[in-house]
Amino acid sequence: MSKATSIIKKILILVLILAVPGFLYYLLTVGGKNRYKPLPFFGPKVVAQTGHKFHGKYIPDTIYHKIPDFKLTDQDGKEVTLKSFDNTIFVAGFFYSHCPDLCSKVNANLDTLVKGYAKNRMVHFVSITIDPERDSPAVLKAYAGKFASTAKWQFLTGDTSTIYNLASKGFMLNAVHMGNNQFVLDDKLVLIDQEKRIRGYYSGSSVADMTRLNDEIKVQIAEELRKIKAPEL
Repeated sequence: MSKATSIIKKILILVLILAVPGFLYYLLTVGGKNRYKPLPFFGPKVVAQTGHKFHGKYIPDTIYHKIPDFKLTDQDGKEVTLKSFDNTIFVAGFFYSHCPDLCSKVNANLDTLVKGYAKNRMVHFVSITIDPERDSPAVLKAYAGKFASTAKWQFLTGDTSTIYNLASKGFMLNAVHMGNNQFVLDDKLVLIDQEKRIRGYYSGSSVADMTRLNDEIKVQIAEELRKIKAPEL
């Protein structure tokens, strides 16, 4: 092999080493956009006066709906606020402990999902009672005892106005006390990203939706990790 041929081969190898990572990044962010497409945002949104550049193109920033701050109490009597979920993806739903069938089905399905994320520090789960007058921390503690996965799963109570406003204006779900121990309640679970924005709704009583929720939690984990590792564009 001539010296010139050897030099050419070395140059080609070097080019491949430098080009392949960039090509793979292109596949993930552009060519693979259908496979790695971020989850949608739910709720009202407004176009901001600020913007940013992406691949040289100016794009106005969008301000998406976020879950408002709150102050509730978990089954162990500890205060829980929105700040408790900083740097966390969380799944939230509403229930009440004496709910006849629906809540039991949703929470049984959720229990199975929680177990799969027992060792994942990025994901947390929350169930908020819509009958705080009956569901004290002690009642929630007993209710939580039905499930094996409560280390990453908090059951919350608080005052009625906070909870109902949080349900309707924050998570945008139906949660209404009709009087005479009658409640109107969605079976929906809500996926919230690390910036407290709504990224998905899922029927907690549907096996297909619970499978989709599991898949989309993983998509959201990938999105949050890419924010950490993504290069400046």
